[in-house]
Amino acid sequence: MTHDIRQRLHAQPFLPFTIHTSDGREFAVPTADHAHVWPSRSRVSIWNDEGVEYVLPALHISGLKLQPNGRRKK
Repeated sequence: MTHDIRQRLHAQPFLPFTIHTSDGREFAVPTADHAHVWPSRSRVSIWNDEGVEYVLPALHISGLKLQPNGRRKK
């Protein structure tokens, strides 16, 4: 899953997405600056607009969802 997150963070153009965790929480990633995959790929850091950092173990990331306004136009 961290590979998918890293790909989305480096995509051009960037498309906002949400990270879902195994305990039901959701973390919005509105820009590439709001998240980082650790080099070990064992964790993902997510920052909200208030500067709070959430460190998520990769094993607890259960899925990704594109934001409705983040769809590519055909």
